[in-house]
Amino acid sequence: MQSGIYVALSSQIALDKRLTTIADNVANAGTVGFRATGVKFEDIVSGLGTESVSFVSAGDTYLSQKVGSLRETGNPLDFSIQGDAWFAIETPVGPVMTRDGRFTMLDTGELVTLEGYRVLDAGGAPIQLDPQGGPPEAGADGSLRQNGVQIGVLGLYEFQPGLNFTRYANSGIVPWGPPEPVVDRIDVGVKQGFVEESNVNPVLEITRLIQVQRAFEQVSGLIRDSESTLDQAISTLGPR
Repeated sequence: MQSGIYVALSSQIALDKRLTTIADNVANAGTVGFRATGVKFEDIVSGLGTESVSFVSAGDTYLSQKVGSLRETGNPLDFSIQGDAWFAIETPVGPVMTRDGRFTMLDTGELVTLEGYRVLDAGGAPIQLDPQGGPPEAGADGSLRQNGVQIGVLGLYEFQPGLNFTRYANSGIVPWGPPEPVVDRIDVGVKQGFVEESNVNPVLEITRLIQVQRAFEQVSGLIRDSESTLDQAISTLGPR
C-alpha cells in the first residue's frame, strides 16, 4: 500500500513541474522571442521482478525549437533571425543568448536591448554605431551600415540549450559554455524591421494546463483513498 502512495507522490511532483512550466509558457505567450519550455519524464524502476515498483522521474526541461511567427514593425532597430541562431547580449551573468531583436541606440552610439544590455558582434565585442549616422541599414548577413559605410555586424551564434537550461529574464538563455559564432551559413540571416513572436500556442497550452490540473486532482484523490485504506487496515489488524 505504501508503494502506491510513493508512486502517486512521484506523479504529483512530476505534474507540479509540468504545471509550473505550462503556466510560465502561458504567461509569456506575448513575449517577443520567447521559446516555450517542455518537460520529458522517464520511468524509474525500484526493485527486481515481482517486487519492482515503477516511479516517474521529476522530469527534465528542454527548450522548444519551434520558430515563432514574424511581425513587421518597420523599426530599423528591430531585427529577427532567420534560421537556427541567436543574438548575444552582455549581462551581469555574462553572455546571454536571445531571439528578442528589439534594440535601441544610446546617445553614445552603443547598440543595446530595451533593458540596456549591450548587443555583441561575432567576436563578442559590444557593437558601436555612429550616434550621428542615423538608423543603420542591415544586410541579410547581419552587417550594419550607416551612410553606406559598414560599421559593425550583428553577432549570430549557435548553441544547444540542453536539458534543464537556465533562463535569463524572459527571452534570454544562459549558455553552458562559450557559444559558437555562425560562419558561412546561407540558411542563417537577419531580417530588419521585424521581430519574432513567442512560439507559444496559448490555446494548446491552456488545454494542457486544464488536463494537468485534473490529473493532479485525480492523483490527490488516489492518495487520500490509499491513506484511508491503510488507516482502516491498521485499525482492523492492529493490536486492540
